[in-house]
Amino acid sequence: MTATSQVRRPPRGGREIAMTQPWFDEREVVAAAAAVQSGWASQGARVIEFEAAVAALVHVPYTVAVSSCTAALHLGMVAYGVGPGDDVVVPSLSFVATANAVRFVGARPVFADVDPRHHNITAATVEQALTPATKAVIAVDQYGTPADMEPIRALARERGLSVVEDAACAIGSVYRGRPVGAASDFAAFSFHPRTLLVTGEGGMVTTSDPGLAERVRRLRQHGMSVSTFHRHHEQRPVTEEYLETGYNYRLTDIQAAIGVVQAEKLHSMVTRRRELAAVYHELLAGVPGLQMVTDPEHGESSYQSFWVMLPDDFPLSRGELLAVLKRYRINGRPGISCAHQEPAFSDLDPVTLPVSERIARRSVLLPMFHAMTREDQQRVADVVCSAWSDPEQLLG
Repeated sequence: MTATSQVRRPPRGGREIAMTQPWFDEREVVAAAAAVQSGWASQGARVIEFEAAVAALVHVPYTVAVSSCTAALHLGMVAYGVGPGDDVVVPSLSFVATANAVRFVGARPVFADVDPRHHNITAATVEQALTPATKAVIAVDQYGTPADMEPIRALARERGLSVVEDAACAIGSVYRGRPVGAASDFAAFSFHPRTLLVTGEGGMVTTSDPGLAERVRRLRQHGMSVSTFHRHHEQRPVTEEYLETGYNYRLTDIQAAIGVVQAEKLHSMVTRRRELAAVYHELLAGVPGLQMVTDPEHGESSYQSFWVMLPDDFPLSRGELLAVLKRYRINGRPGISCAHQEPAFSDLDPVTLPVSERIARRSVLLPMFHAMTREDQQRVADVVCSAWSDPEQLLG
């Protein structure tokens, strides 16, 4: 049977299909209310509990909750002594926060290309981007697909470089049989609403290095020698010291209370995402040349997002396809953009990254969230397949 004969005409109307939705229920409401009623709103006992929950999920001994993944990346740069005059290799194909964290410490981001199959930097693309001033690498697990970190770490060891894993989207993903971040000296996670485990805003540093954890914990709270929570619960008066210039990167207990509940759901979240991804692969298989996100050989994705790459002969432009999806009450999104093409980085030397640039032009994110039904996915697939087989009737 041909792709055209399989296509159903997309129905108009129906409920709007969101791009993504957090999986919240009464449990998060109760947990947040209890935190409010406790009278302790800022970083306190629930943050400690949330840190322990994430440590158990990632299989690491030390975790430090912070206000965002961007804050975590910034603290990684500070902790590794990156500063003015240093270069840091980063993927251009990433949310700008990755490169912004380098700018925060006065260093220069140097953009690396990605592999065309999984959209992550590799040891080979990192090596091509190294300069005499390179001090660190930030490797991103894009859309929850684990990057192949071990060759990157091996290259870094040879060159005396620090490595930060930007695992913003990868909580619940697996790398070589272990949770993403488990083998990293420094990994940074996000709990933004676009990720699986959601606290509204928020992030987490994970590490196996006790000294690194202690310093990051101090830096997140103004460089204070003892946290406010521990100072208030000491049996004797404690006067804190400010050992270095720090930041206000604390997570609130209200957010952490939600995070504890979300952590309990993570396994179910990942299982559901992988089920949804399998359905998309089934429903979209009839579009010739349509590349879809898949697991890499070295791991399993949490499928934080489901991306597709439109083939060059796809009848509609990406913008046209997104407009048609919207007409059918379906929210899609352009794939991630290239930081090196953004005005914020126009002061850097021009660079050409052909794989990243093509992905930025041709990729589309399709809706994916826990409560999505097969009927929802069928509606999305009907529009994409009709755009391939009969675009005139969609545009008419």
